[in-house]
Amino acid sequence: MSADALAQRRGLWLGFLGVAIFALTLPFTRMAVGTSEAPLMSGLFVAMGRAVAAAALSAAWLLWARAPWPSRAQWAPLAMTAFGVVLGFPLLTSIAMRQVQAVHASVIVGVLPLATAAVGALLHRQRPSLGFWACAVAGSALVVAFAVLHSGQAGLRLHPADALLLGAMLCAAVGYGYGARLSQHMPGEQVICWALLLAVPVTLPLAVWSWPAQPMPVSAWGAFGYVAVFSMWLGFFAWYRGLALGGTVRVSQVQLAQPFLSMLFAVPLLGESLDVATVVFGLAVVATVFIGKRMPVSTSPISVPQHTTRSLT
Repeated sequence: MSADALAQRRGLWLGFLGVAIFALTLPFTRMAVGTSEAPLMSGLFVAMGRAVAAAALSAAWLLWARAPWPSRAQWAPLAMTAFGVVLGFPLLTSIAMRQVQAVHASVIVGVLPLATAAVGALLHRQRPSLGFWACAVAGSALVVAFAVLHSGQAGLRLHPADALLLGAMLCAAVGYGYGARLSQHMPGEQVICWALLLAVPVTLPLAVWSWPAQPMPVSAWGAFGYVAVFSMWLGFFAWYRGLALGGTVRVSQVQLAQPFLSMLFAVPLLGESLDVATVVFGLAVVATVFIGKRMPVSTSPISVPQHTTRSLT
């Protein structure tokens, strides 16, 4: 097996690890914000607070790793990454998840892999084949069809929060695309760490301002802790590294498994059960990912200036 094939395989597995971590984001976000009938933390606090907590961890990690400062050319892509995955996606999903159930949200999340592939192809000047796009569209259609069927008639009705979720998917796709591009020139863990620190002037004041006025249950704080440490920080260590190794266009399709992983994790966590339809749809989606992996994706070289700068310590 060639070095490129090994890198792609490693990238897919790292991407899968990141997706497995992200799979619990929406359920835990809903646990933190509560419902319209029984609200808990505000969506603004969950989004900004988790970013502040992850930024503190990032500062400690960057100091420990003696990471160099990003070059001047890298600050603009870092700002786009921060806008997409530190500010836009967490804020919009946190607000929306108080209004809709996680299963309903998975209908919208099903378009994220396709959106990420499109943004990645544009930013990285990649030209996926028609066969790849056919697999990507088929996988997205399977995810949406499954989510609609699984949620019954409720999944067929549009909800006002769907506009927020669609905006969140666009933010995530942009953040993933720019973060993956940066991950080709700096370690993926540094990408998310610098993006989090870059956003602190926005996230910290808003987190302090929106701090819960009433005591919150332990379950809400536990859910908040997960989305802060895992969804906002550690998950991106694997995800951006996987995108850099395997290519944004290819690895983005691993996200198709996210709704099924969410339901798989719900078995021990929430006492839910798997049915035959879930297994069948899940296997079909996995098949589209592996078939799409074999489809050609041509790439034009991109020149990104590099500068060596002083370290933090």
